Amino acid sequence: MTDISKAPEIQKIDIKKIFYEKSPRLARLIPGFVYAYLKKILHLDFVNGYMERHGDKMGLEFLEPAYREFNVKMEVIGEEHLPAEGRFLLVANHPLGGFDGSMLIYIMRQHYPKVIFLVNDILMNLKNLEEVFVPINKHGGQSRESVKQLDAAYRSEMQILSFPSGMVSRKIKGNIQDLEWQKNFILKAVQYGRDVIPIHVSGRNSNFFYRLARLRKFFGIRWNLEMLYLPDETYKQRNKTFIFTIGKPIAHTVFDHSHSPMEWAARVRDLVYRLPENKEASLRDEKK
Repeated sequence: MTDISKAPEIQKIDIKKIFYEKSPRLARLIPGFVYAYLKKILHLDFVNGYMERHGDKMGLEFLEPAYREFNVKMEVIGEEHLPAEGRFLLVANHPLGGFDGSMLIYIMRQHYPKVIFLVNDILMNLKNLEEVFVPINKHGGQSRESVKQLDAAYRSEMQILSFPSGMVSRKIKGNIQDLEWQKNFILKAVQYGRDVIPIHVSGRNSNFFYRLARLRKFFGIRWNLEMLYLPDETYKQRNKTFIFTIGKPIAHTVFDHSHSPMEWAARVRDLVYRLPENKEASLRDEKK
């Protein structure tokens, strides 16, 4: 569904200008080659060109050209598990860092007229996707307005997508996998009577991304330095095929007191990683 009422004003991203607006004193101390490097890894020439070509579009119409320009293909397995009617929480692993989310929106909009994504509130600056984003503040409390907006979304007939890990997958014990899934989606599924649809997304970032994450952790750096490279990682996904495996819906009544919400979240996470081998997998199949 495209909002034709007000397309955002198209403005080029100028990294140096942004620094000067945020902190002129710091901006003057940054060497020119650092600005050039940031412009390169953020692929601002491509981003600004894309905005020139498609910045007047909103929602799905803004996303579609990206898949053509990146020459990516999406293969969906288990589409029959998407009920025609109902209110669902669609939860997935998060291997890529943004591109996977946009593809999920695109796929789900082929089945449901209204799909929204729970995202970091920083992404609300991307005005072209305002109609499909609902903000979550990951670094502080939710404002009263945000709480009301979330409550309205959960009570609505819209389908809700989310990445329960809240972070991009890392390399853990040699495998690309999510960090611990948070319990919030379990609590919301029960509270609002929404069944959960698990989805597995194929794909990975570069070895550089995972090595940088390990080094940052080794040196005790709290700021997620590797996240700065996610635009570059997205650019590396060109000419690839991504497989989305959709599992069977899990009734919200399944999430009873036999396990804590965190334990249920962990079990759904484990189920998601079993889907590529068996799209019919369920919580009952897991190893005891």
